[in-house]
Amino acid sequence: MPSVLDELVALLSLERLEENLYRGQSQDLGWGVVFGGQVLGQALTAAMRTAPEDRSVHSLHAYFLRPGDVKAPIVYDVDRIRDGTSFTTRRVVAIQHGEAIFNLAASFQRPEAGFSHQDERPKVPPPEALPTDQERFARHGAALPAAVKAWALAERPIESRTVEDDDPFNPVAGPPDRSVWFKARHRLPDAPGLHQALLAYASDSAFLTTAMKPHAATWWTRGMQVASLDHAVWFHRPFRVDEWLLHVMHSPSAAASRGLVFGKVYTRDGQLVATTAQEGLTRKRD
Repeated sequence: MPSVLDELVALLSLERLEENLYRGQSQDLGWGVVFGGQVLGQALTAAMRTAPEDRSVHSLHAYFLRPGDVKAPIVYDVDRIRDGTSFTTRRVVAIQHGEAIFNLAASFQRPEAGFSHQDERPKVPPPEALPTDQERFARHGAALPAAVKAWALAERPIESRTVEDDDPFNPVAGPPDRSVWFKARHRLPDAPGLHQALLAYASDSAFLTTAMKPHAATWWTRGMQVASLDHAVWFHRPFRVDEWLLHVMHSPSAAASRGLVFGKVYTRDGQLVATTAQEGLTRKRD
């Protein structure tokens, strides 16, 4: 029986319908709607399928427009904007029930040498010293609401271990910072594009809760309406998602019911491999 990671890898491969047109199915992880990271990964894969083989993605910028129906297929329509000497640009629209639910712009570059510098990775405990996020949720046992338990304790394709020991059901106000170790649950093929799509998938986690930390709020705080609005990833250096990566997040601002968060993704040996950003709705209703 395939694991949830095997299922995700298969979903990312997409079905080709026509030139520049692809179809993807969804994995139900207990959210009730399509996980935004899945649409990110599939849209990026669709763009990759139309880009020259000698070029890899260096950035993506995306907008979440509508919630996705987890029971219906998603069609990805790729627009081949430009193929230049060094760079390739693609635009992808994800369509469901005749409406756009997501759009993405991605830029690809042929390999080049050049200047190199980076921020240092902060010192945090290694992943082996931390419980998994599922183990953290399991501590609450019977106190978990039924709707939350199905999602919180289910097996996930990407294992995550949060450095900060926060209680999501009894939050305390704190600095707008969060660090999460993550990696795929088993070894993956040597396909750089797959690892980039999976990093995009995994990057859509823990962002908005970081912006809510100073306000002692989480996804489960009564009256909270939380949703991703836009998302960006810049890829800097080669990496593997089946080896531990550290996502270090910081929220510089929350205003007008929106929270902004920036992130840096490091390898275990301290290489900065990606920079991330997301703004999302963090609306508190009375």
